[in-house]
Amino acid sequence: MHKAALRVESEQFGKAIKLDLSKGGLLMLYEKGKWMRLLAVLAVALMVLAACQRGTTPGGTGDEEEGEVITIADGEGIKIAVLQVISGDSASLGTDQVRAIEIAVDDRGGQLLNHPIELQVEDEGCTNAGGQAAVQKVLADPQFVGILGTSCSGAAVPASEAMSEAGLVMISGSNTSPFLTKIGGEAGTDYHEGYFRTAHNDEIQGTAAANFAFTELDKTKAATIHDGDPYTQGLAGVFDEAFKTAGGEITIATAVDKAQEDMRPVLTEIAASGAELIFFPIFQPAGDFIAKQAKEIPGLRDVVLMGADGLLSDTYVVIPETEGMYFSGPATPTGPEYEEFVAKYEAKFGEKPIQSFHAHAYDAANVLFDAIEEVAQEQDDGSLQISRNRLREALRATSDFDGLTGTLTCDEFGDCADAKIDVVQNTARQTTISEVRANVLFTFDPAT
Repeated sequence: MHKAALRVESEQFGKAIKLDLSKGGLLMLYEKGKWMRLLAVLAVALMVLAACQRGTTPGGTGDEEEGEVITIADGEGIKIAVLQVISGDSASLGTDQVRAIEIAVDDRGGQLLNHPIELQVEDEGCTNAGGQAAVQKVLADPQFVGILGTSCSGAAVPASEAMSEAGLVMISGSNTSPFLTKIGGEAGTDYHEGYFRTAHNDEIQGTAAANFAFTELDKTKAATIHDGDPYTQGLAGVFDEAFKTAGGEITIATAVDKAQEDMRPVLTEIAASGAELIFFPIFQPAGDFIAKQAKEIPGLRDVVLMGADGLLSDTYVVIPETEGMYFSGPATPTGPEYEEFVAKYEAKFGEKPIQSFHAHAYDAANVLFDAIEEVAQEQDDGSLQISRNRLREALRATSDFDGLTGTLTCDEFGDCADAKIDVVQNTARQTTISEVRANVLFTFDPAT
């Protein structure tokens, strides 16, 4: 029952009472009577009406099975929110993914089911507050079908919680914090229904980096630095445990502030601990100061520096002090499909990809687009109806999706990646991010 108005007949009043919610709650009483009995009748009417409209929200219709159903009129666009970091020191991470999503739209001819795809890009700033602000802009418009993003796990924590409560879906190409999906087979502390990712879980990356440091570099003593972000803290924590499991010693596990510029006190403490390697999976600009200032500290000049995908960018590998550094990150795809994608990227933007997660963002967009096409109901008047609940179910059921990054299958916590991790090195022979990412020394495949 989905009518916006109820007629309640009452012998006490002899005439009909009409409660019309479609006109702002207008109540018309055609004959006066006893007000107490009238209120009782109205109370019953309101309870019946509430039951009839359960599951309906502005912008759509629905029932308990469908949830909110978004109606997109003939000629109107399918609105997709893109939450990425597009300003500041981490801008290359988000810009790379926005570009990949635009290519995914181009490959669909700019439309789904004869409706144009409308992207709205919001800057999440790679911060908790930025993620919260960006998602609130999305939630203010009930016509958004889904969210692609965020770039950073720290921004994803508030964004995923808010979108989940609103019944949306969100799929990220670069969130890697284990807290967002699962840790040790159990739901992470920041997992929320409707959240998915095509990027790897850092349970895998942390293990890969630790194994490389211990088995390939023969380092038995390591220090780690994080900045309190869910991504950096989660990855450093996994590295710590995996390194110790391999037989190594974590001499110190410490943290810095994202805005900190003087790293000398922390680096001096690490030098005193006897560490042979420093693993710091953080972002710029903090990562810049660590690489530059480590050379100034007695006892650290021969210590190996190792970062992760947050620093594997075009703006970081050109810093002279990063020469010789190792980085862990997602394996670069291979094959003709990826080569074709890179050619499109370069033709459209005048340069090759500038970070590590463009292919994952491209896959995320296509997984979402396929799910929309699967659940959307085309109406005789040219409109579309898209059930939010069914869209979540379609994403959760994603299996054997043929993507640039591999064959993707989503598990119950939203991990969809076909994860493989490369360890690369920046040497004097590498001058661009593409060359650094191609200088692969070690590949970790959890399946093998």
